[in-house]
Amino acid sequence: MDNKYILVIDEGTTGTRAVIFNRKAKIVASAYEEFTQYTPAPDRVEHDALEIWDKTVKMIKQALEKAGLEAEDIAAIGITNQRATTVVWDRHTGQPICPAIVWQDTRTAKTCAEINATEWGEKARLSTGWTVAPVYSSLMLQWIFENVPGAREKAEQGDLLFGTIDTWLIWKLTGGRTHAISYSNASVTGSLDLESLTWNQEWLNYLGVPLNIFPEPRDDSGDYGVTDGDLLGAEIPILGAIADQHAALFAQGCMEPGTVKCTHGTGTFLDMNIGPNPTVSNYGLNSIIAWRIKGKTTYGLEGYASVTGAAVQWLRDGAELIQNSKETEALALSVPSSDGVYFVPALAGLDSPFWDAFARGTIIGITRGTKRAHLVRATLEAIVYRTRDFLDAMRKDSGVDIKSVKVDGGAAANNFLLQFQADILNCEVERPLSVEATSLGAAFMAGLAAGYWQSEAELLQLREVDRVFYPQMAEEERERLYAQWLEAVKRSAGWAKV
Repeated sequence: MDNKYILVIDEGTTGTRAVIFNRKAKIVASAYEEFTQYTPAPDRVEHDALEIWDKTVKMIKQALEKAGLEAEDIAAIGITNQRATTVVWDRHTGQPICPAIVWQDTRTAKTCAEINATEWGEKARLSTGWTVAPVYSSLMLQWIFENVPGAREKAEQGDLLFGTIDTWLIWKLTGGRTHAISYSNASVTGSLDLESLTWNQEWLNYLGVPLNIFPEPRDDSGDYGVTDGDLLGAEIPILGAIADQHAALFAQGCMEPGTVKCTHGTGTFLDMNIGPNPTVSNYGLNSIIAWRIKGKTTYGLEGYASVTGAAVQWLRDGAELIQNSKETEALALSVPSSDGVYFVPALAGLDSPFWDAFARGTIIGITRGTKRAHLVRATLEAIVYRTRDFLDAMRKDSGVDIKSVKVDGGAAANNFLLQFQADILNCEVERPLSVEATSLGAAFMAGLAAGYWQSEAELLQLREVDRVFYPQMAEEERERLYAQWLEAVKRSAGWAKV
């Protein structure tokens, strides 16, 4: 085992990464490529599951080649992935019956509003831990069965399978031998009962979604079969699969109840370990299975915004105000403040704790003196204000006065963002040496199951801190800025309904 490595497939919302780790949890090699984002309508976001599969194989081979390794040198594979994105495919041909519906998609917003007006809104929330929202895979499935010709008939004949991206990749990697989903991913589909850890058949019946298409939930650190020998030249055990935010929570060492991490990626996610008992939020957060290891379940609370890093992408690709995301830090620091400009990045509605699928992106406070730098700074500040929305709810739900948040994700490299976050949250913000926490969490899941690493205590020793940001802002200023943010949020509310 000493001369072997862990291979991770990190399937994000915008691209595919393969990463190879050694025993010291250091990256030996990685390969990354973006895949196509399809937006056929303002409320739709889709992926091509076959393109994702092809890029996955390509990135694995590139990473192995870069590291000078063969398939035999890999002790185990771990998978981490964008959550709730829904793939339905033909079990005989392996062909998806329609494009994958991405977790950011809001085509089911009207249906969600209708369900939330009935008793099923609260029944589903109490069972799944999630407010009924377009991110529910179960709602995406209902849409597929109502809109894709022949889908229901094929399902009734036992010809269709459903999965999130981890399920799809495991099925493809094993040559169709394993149809399984990790508990962490199962818990974000809006289909799993958090207490019984089984698919909620009554809820699925209400939606008209057949249970026979669902994968088998399995421990996040556990056996998912082996890769097809012809694929990479040898059979490799797949021993870990974990949703991306949950992976980051684990890799950040948040293994005790009350510990919190924040991931700044395409969206921003604030997650707290709440221990072995599920708690359904009273303040607009979601309840999740953080992970399940050796039959022991750890739960979490989560607040998320689906568009934060994606708002910076919009500055680049939509508004064309920047060339790349790296320049945002210098631009933000080139002005002393946003000069009263607020950007509510509700480009796909507002998620927790507001749950308004009809909110839309709003830039307010513009004057003749507003410059590009003010708009860029307002975008970064908005990411932080969204984390304050979550943290305030988390403090109320948990009764814990959170003093420290561990950050990761691509935007965690931005020092302006993290200092502003420490100021607005009024807590320490800790950045690890490696911000690729999602990949590392998947490596840990696979490594624990393989015996590559022996214990969680051993993993904690491998984590290294790069920098800690401390709050420096006066309390009065902090509260003034945040109060005005909440006013801006009110102005963005319900816009798409008008």
